[in-house]
Amino acid sequence: MTKATGIVLSQDHIAEDIFSMRVGCGAIARTALCGQFVTVYCKDRSRLLPRPISICDADRERGIIRLVYRAVGAGTQEFSRYQPADSIEIMGPLGNGYPVEKAEGKEVWLMGGGIGIPPLLFLAKELAEGRDDGSRIHAILGYKDSLYLNGDFENIPGVHVHIATEDGSAGKAGNVMDARPDTRPGVIFACGPTPMLKAIRTYALTEQIPCYLSLEQRMACGVGACLACVCRSVEKDGHSQVANKRVCKEGPVFEAGEILL
Repeated sequence: MTKATGIVLSQDHIAEDIFSMRVGCGAIARTALCGQFVTVYCKDRSRLLPRPISICDADRERGIIRLVYRAVGAGTQEFSRYQPADSIEIMGPLGNGYPVEKAEGKEVWLMGGGIGIPPLLFLAKELAEGRDDGSRIHAILGYKDSLYLNGDFENIPGVHVHIATEDGSAGKAGNVMDARPDTRPGVIFACGPTPMLKAIRTYALTEQIPCYLSLEQRMACGVGACLACVCRSVEKDGHSQVANKRVCKEGPVFEAGEILL
């Protein structure tokens, strides 16, 4: 974990309220793992708490991270106004990422909804790199209406993209469960809103498919000290001694059977 000052390299408005920012920050890019996140500090110091944003991609050689986020509150709206050459204060990488080793030799489903789609791009690239065992990677992406990042997934060799939209304007009408391919995965990696994750968890546990879920949760400190982002767990947490786990510290990625939704 590093607190560093990065430099904004680019900022693009890629969909309604969705922005893609590339930041030069070698200290974080070199150590980032798929599924981890960073916290970004506001220049307006009246906003004391940093905002958590998942790592959409990391170029370790060039020292660049990509953050794709939704501008919904004062903090993220501030970030959306940053221009190339602006400085940006970031802490990370934080949390535990996806266990990529669990996908070796298996068909993989990457299931993402809304702002849970960006971290799966980093994971898709990592899984596809050097994969020559014939097994497939399916990216199953759910949107409300307008699409984003689907082209990035389609450009990854060996990744098959399936799209669902709530309004039926693209792909299947419905959600990610409606857009599943007619195959059986060896492992599922997912990120998105809780109702989506709940449906995926139920499916995976019923079918006895290994499944790892990245939870979306409001955070405060981002480092496990304040207990503001706990989720319900099957076993007691060693830190709090209750059946909770800290999403920022023990997560954001959990094995599906380890948590309750």
